[in-house]
Amino acid sequence: MPVKLTNSFSFHLLLVLALTAGLTWSVCVRAWIPAAILFLADLYAVFRLFRFYRQYTRKISYLFDAIENGDSAFQYAVDKLPSASDRITIQSLNRIIRILSDAKADIVQREKYYELILNSVNTGILVTDDNGYVYQVNNEAMHLLGLNIFTHVKQLSRIDKKLEMLIENIQPGEKRQVSFSHERGTANLSVRASGMTLQQKHVRIIAINDINRELDYKEIDSWIRLTRVLTHEIMNSITPVTSLSETLLFRYADVNSEVREGLEVIHSTGQGLISFVDSYRRFTHIPTPEPSLFYVHKLIEQAVTLVRADRKHPNISISTVIEPEDLIIHADEKLIYQVIINLLNNAMQAIGDQPDGAICIHAYCNEEETVLIEISNNGPAISPKEAEEIFIPFFTTKKGGSGIGLSISRQIMNLSGGSLTLQNNKEEPLTTFVLAFND
Repeated sequence: MPVKLTNSFSFHLLLVLALTAGLTWSVCVRAWIPAAILFLADLYAVFRLFRFYRQYTRKISYLFDAIENGDSAFQYAVDKLPSASDRITIQSLNRIIRILSDAKADIVQREKYYELILNSVNTGILVTDDNGYVYQVNNEAMHLLGLNIFTHVKQLSRIDKKLEMLIENIQPGEKRQVSFSHERGTANLSVRASGMTLQQKHVRIIAINDINRELDYKEIDSWIRLTRVLTHEIMNSITPVTSLSETLLFRYADVNSEVREGLEVIHSTGQGLISFVDSYRRFTHIPTPEPSLFYVHKLIEQAVTLVRADRKHPNISISTVIEPEDLIIHADEKLIYQVIINLLNNAMQAIGDQPDGAICIHAYCNEEETVLIEISNNGPAISPKEAEEIFIPFFTTKKGGSGIGLSISRQIMNLSGGSLTLQNNKEEPLTTFVLAFND
């Protein structure tokens, strides 16, 4: 059923104007009876016009309620409106809804985009106001601080009081350092702050970096550069000597025994040096990881089967605990397999002929969703002095060892976005190496 024209806002506005004009004319000519009738009619028309105004006011109020609640499907019906002007007005309101809804959706998308960028950087970022409330925090900051939920600076008191005081009091432009202990060991953080005004409030943007990680990267890079230079120079010098001694041995097979013995010593020593340098070249030529998803249980089972085939250590038992059974890692399976094999071999060599030797492999996911693989052995403890140097390339305590196994293992873990650390258990006489996969 069509809506009558008399129900439109435009009609009542024109009616009020006409009645007001008639009333004014009646008063001017002193026609009081028509003036009284027109006054009452005009008063009723103004009342009706006010009702239409209230209806439009409520429509606008509903419009903003819909926008505030994120109801992008809200719209006013246009087809039953009595006049073109009313339809234009309602269509304009619907257009405002679409424009504001699109703008809000765009803001939400941008926030997700910026959040994705923040979570992709290796620097911890958190934004706090002057009262200590946390506006924004990325995954790296949560990982470095060891928290699952972070809404206020006071929560840091559960980790370390010095850390809480530093984050609470650091001012824009300052750079500080703090050390504290947690379940993963000792953390050394560099903290830098800057300031800005956000939504008429002063906030601090705090950047947090792991000093140990940065030092590890720089140290490994320095060793790689040095090793490449040394191996290049050694190979350039020793290869011609070895080749020449081999040629002389072949051409002058009938020389006296002393000369031949000397040439053989030169040749064997050169070959040994070349083999020695080739083993160091592995440290500088680790392939780029090609990560994929794989099950931890299968990987560890294969590694344990391989090392158990060594009949030289029947005194050593190996136990595995994987929680949950279907634990998955995203990394280069072949490279991680090399790391685990190296750590298991090191553990067996450390235990040696010690009776009741035991190696325990524990793989699990902690509260921060970091996958950890702990490889422990009950062999002789590593001294604090050796612990400081154990990951340095070419450092070894084993007779005939090259000293690059742990260095290569740590480099593989760094390239995989994880870490390899030594953890000495004070409560139990165990040496534990921890592989952490942060991605």
